[in-house]
Amino acid sequence: MSNSGYDPRYFDKLAAIENRHFWFRSRNRIISGVAHRLTSGWRSGYRVLEVGCGNGNVLQCLPEACKNGTVFGMDLFEEGLRHARLRTGCPLVRGDMRQAPLRPGFQLIGLFDVLEHLLDDHQVLRDLHALLAPAGTLLLTVPARMSLWSYFDESSHHCRRYSRSELGTKLKDAGFDVVYLTEFMSLLFPLVWIGRRLSALFHGGPDGSERSAELSSRDLSVVPIVNEVLTILLRLEEPFVSHRWTIPIGTSLLAIARKRAL
Repeated sequence: MSNSGYDPRYFDKLAAIENRHFWFRSRNRIISGVAHRLTSGWRSGYRVLEVGCGNGNVLQCLPEACKNGTVFGMDLFEEGLRHARLRTGCPLVRGDMRQAPLRPGFQLIGLFDVLEHLLDDHQVLRDLHALLAPAGTLLLTVPARMSLWSYFDESSHHCRRYSRSELGTKLKDAGFDVVYLTEFMSLLFPLVWIGRRLSALFHGGPDGSERSAELSSRDLSVVPIVNEVLTILLRLEEPFVSHRWTIPIGTSLLAIARKRAL
């Protein structure tokens, strides 16, 4: 597997396509819907933090979803925050969650496709637990199923993909009660499974090479008709997540976890 971390050179490339690419658009709708339903009954003045906000792709949606709260963004990389400042008026902080330059006590923390980049995910979850207010909520997404491991994970510097049981266990071990845990992006599963096996067959599998980076760039391209069709199809699973029904298969995982007093 690849080294942990994130290559900040990706921020420019992602910023150019995220607002149009079906995957990012669909994930943002799911996250925004969940965040809105979580916070809609909360008293005004609550605090929300997105850890690893990167270039602000999700962060730009959170103020609308969390209307009566204050939303903060934090990232380790200035390269990402440079884009985030253009996308949102949220307060932004450059910092590491292990020594967060923010006062603890957030009612909601979001961590969206970040955990898989970090070697010690156990410690990361414990650090997030410490940043939350009592009974605060963690909302996170991660890539699902090691069976889908491919050139894309190598090029993205992922350490792992998660099973539902693994993520649930790690959340519980870190002091969380799991409220909801499901796979999503279900309609993409057969496309990704077949596509990445064909790639392994014809290109020899993931090797961290320039070829892996080239294949990953292809996955991030916006093909107009295909992009719109997939955007429409992925809307079909939004009611499932809205009602907190478990989706049995997908390329991503979403979890809602509540801080348990240690």
